[in-house]
Amino acid sequence: MEKNIIIAGVGGQGILSIAAVIDWAALDAGLHIRQAEVHGMSQRGGAVQSHLRISDRELFADLISLGTADLILSVEPLESLRYLPWLAPEGHVVTSIDPFVNVEGYPPVERIIKALNSAVQPVLVPAEKLAREAGGARASNMVMLGAAAPFTGIEPERLEAGIEALFGSKGPEIVEINIRAFRKGLTLSNANQTTS
Repeated sequence: MEKNIIIAGVGGQGILSIAAVIDWAALDAGLHIRQAEVHGMSQRGGAVQSHLRISDRELFADLISLGTADLILSVEPLESLRYLPWLAPEGHVVTSIDPFVNVEGYPPVERIIKALNSAVQPVLVPAEKLAREAGGARASNMVMLGAAAPFTGIEPERLEAGIEALFGSKGPEIVEINIRAFRKGLTLSNANQTTS
């Protein structure tokens, strides 16, 4: 088993928290991981990405080559377009449809979605809405992790345990909100796979 995952978005959206949960779950499953983070601006709103490689055998490279990503998990729709050249032919794109408008001339979300749909069959996630339904808008990154879970090669239960490990120090209510958010994303993704 080998999975190459690019997690993309902008600063302040919880990309590194998503990576930390996946890392914890992969290590708990006895898998090997390599991770490389490339940060844009060091402030909220700068482009952030994380290359995450998971395998049942030893890995030597941190970065994912063009055309070899099994999954692009983007918490910002425009950022998902940026990483399409890294996507493998059979790869998956899971993206939030909630824009973070941080540049002048940001295109309408409808145009971004149209461009994505012409290139791939993405899983489109109303992450902010689902996070609010789960009890906290800040949990939208866990909604995104849930929507991407079927493509990670890691069991959802193990990812939930990773959420508990990451957020446990913040108290049971925060853990529960994040797990509910994760499950909402997972339900949406599973429904999307059934209908496609």
